[in-house]
Formats: sequence, C-alpha cells, structure tokens
Amino acid sequence: MSQFLEAVGLALSSIWANKLRSFMMVLGNIVAVTSIIAVVSLIQGMNGYVADAIISDVGAGTFKIDRVGVITDEEQEEEARRRNPNITVLEAHAVREASPVITAVLAESFNRSNLAFRETIVESVPIRGVSSEFDQFSGYDTAAGRLPSRLEIERSRPVALLGWDTADKLFKGRTAVDQQIKIRGMHFRVVGVIEKKGSMFGNSQDDFAIIPLDKALQLFGTRRSLELTVKPSDPSLVDQAMDEARLAMRIERRLRPRDDDNFGLYTSDTIMNLWKQFSQGAFSVLIGIVSLSLVVGGIVIMNIMLMVVSERTREIGLRKALGARRRDIMYQVLTESTTLSLFGGLVGTGLGFVLAMVIAAVSPLPAAIEPWSIVLGISMTAVVGLFFGLYPAMRAARLDPIEALRRE
Repeated sequence: MSQFLEAVGLALSSIWANKLRSFMMVLGNIVAVTSIIAVVSLIQGMNGYVADAIISDVGAGTFKIDRVGVITDEEQEEEARRRNPNITVLEAHAVREASPVITAVLAESFNRSNLAFRETIVESVPIRGVSSEFDQFSGYDTAAGRLPSRLEIERSRPVALLGWDTADKLFKGRTAVDQQIKIRGMHFRVVGVIEKKGSMFGNSQDDFAIIPLDKALQLFGTRRSLELTVKPSDPSLVDQAMDEARLAMRIERRLRPRDDDNFGLYTSDTIMNLWKQFSQGAFSVLIGIVSLSLVVGGIVIMNIMLMVVSERTREIGLRKALGARRRDIMYQVLTESTTLSLFGGLVGTGLGFVLAMVIAAVSPLPAAIEPWSIVLGISMTAVVGLFFGLYPAMRAARLDPIEALRRE
C-alpha cells in the first residue's frame, strides 16, 4: 500500500512539475469523459421525461385505438390513412359494450382553430373534443375553476376548459372563469383553467382548449377520425381488454378472419419500446464516437510516457542498481500513467455534469445525473491508462542499469 501511495505521489508531483505537458496528456481523456457524461446525463434525462409524457398522454393501465396506430415509416402511414376508415362514435360505443372488463372509453377529436375574447384573438389553438367519460381520464388539476361535468358534456353544453398559456394569452392576467369566448363564431363559457405544465422539447403543453365532443363535431364536421382511450377495470387486465376491443372493432367493421386490422391499437409500452430502441441506438453511436477521443488520448499518454521514460533513464538505472526489480519499475510507470489518466477522468466527469446542466438550463433538453455514468467514465480512463501505459512500462523495465547509468 505504501508503495502504491508513493507511486501516486510521484505521479502527482510529475503533474504539478510539468503542468502544460500533463494537461496535454490528459486533454483527450477530459474531452472524451466530458462528452460521455454529458451524453449519458441528457439521454437519461430524456428517457425519464419522455416516459412521463407518454404515460401522461396514453395513460398507465390503458390503451388507445386510432386510425393508424404507431407507425414510424411515412409511406406506411400514408398507406394506412388511405386504407383505414375513420374511427367513429358508434365504434366507441361498440368497444364500451364489448366486455365487462372495459369500464370506460374516452372518444376524442383533435382540431385547430382561432379563439377570441372581445378584441383579443389567439390563432391556431389545439381544440380537443372529449366524450362524457373525460373525468375518468383527464389527469388534470385546475388552477382556477373546475373540469367540465359529465352532464355538461353529455348534453353538449357550450363549456370550455383552457390550458394555462391559452388563458393567459386570451385574458392577459384577468379572471378567465365564467368568461365567454368564441370558437368559429360559437360562444363557449370558460369553466376552468388547467395548472401550468410547462413545455416539452420546446412545445407548450399548456396551449389548448377542451370542449364537449358533440360541439367539436358540430364545429369541425363528422368526417374526422376519433381517437379512443380504453380503460380496463384493472391494469392487469389490459391484454384481455385489448383482445376484446379488437374483436369488437373487427365485428363492427365486418372484417373476415383472414383480413388484417384496419385500425391501430397500442399501449404506452408500445411507444416506450420504440423510444428505447431509438435512444439505445443513439446512445451506442454517440458513445462509440466519443470513445475515439479516449483512444486518441491513450495514444498521447503512451507517447509522452515514452518520452518521460527516456528523460528518466538515469533515474531508472540508479533504482535498478540499488535493487529495484523489473516489476517495481513497471509498477511505478503504470501507476503514473493510470494516475494521469484518472486525473483526466475526474476533471472530465465534473465538466460533463456542468455541461449537461448548462444544456438543460438553456434548451428544452432535460438532464439526469446517473451514478453509474461516473463509474463508467472513471473506469474507462483507468483502463486507458493501464493499457497505453503498458508498453512504456515494459520498455522502462527492460533497461540495462549499467547502460542507463552511463547516459547523461
């Protein structure tokens, strides 16, 4: 242990005595580890953020039925839109009655329109029409007022629930509840304003208006496809509920046994799996690219350690003449190269976290610090120091003490 501490002390003394050379030695490691830590922090932050957003949108323990489903290829999506008919209100009722396992079905339509309050107009606001079971799926908390009641939605009352940003733009700090707004010339009474949620990847989650589905169909027409969110009586029954909902849709559409589904059906896990595949692929590529910096840094460490060995030939010869064994010399050189490499890893780890936090502060990208990324960064630099310090260490250990002492 004392020998190890002595070698570490010599390495730190060498770093302090040759600051510029030491900095150049570990610069590659610093850049690589900074990049790795920043990339890991940003990807992990995005994983958590996207997971929360997907669960918030799709819902835990629920599944969705829509016209297309989850398709990542644009051509396939266009083909599905041409082939698949719209989801209708009648199909929503058929799914609701398909099984006692299914306790609620929310039918929604999505459109855009201008909103007006007196002389103030907010353009292209997302308008979400919802069916009467909205109260079982909303997941919203109101900052003012309340959610629309089931009776108001069933009877198609002209009521509206606004997102925070939409209310702020329309009313400019004034009370929104019980005010009258206009959507396509039709008056709606504001019953509530949703608490502020913030933005996701630069897109506001607080810019929308929610109105009864029948009013949305009246305003925008019935030739638009709906989206259904289905809730089973228990999350463990999702698979059974999906099978029975699929059967109800196929019966409603008179599909034969050999016909493919002409609708999409998916859960939050479906989208999460797609995201994980993307993030893991991106993570592997980015880590592979930044790892090249570690290789470059390792080569720099090896070359400079060879120069250090050459400069300290006489010192090594003197140590061997006094009884130092080959393994003692190798141990000293390896310890110095590993200490230098670890020093770069520690600096890079700190800079990586700072970089990730700065990016998170000035951009919509979130960041999350993962303890395992610290272990990854530091262990990689330790391996680089050992591997690329091995050849200089072996060369130093093979020096003939007599020839070494003759050198000036």
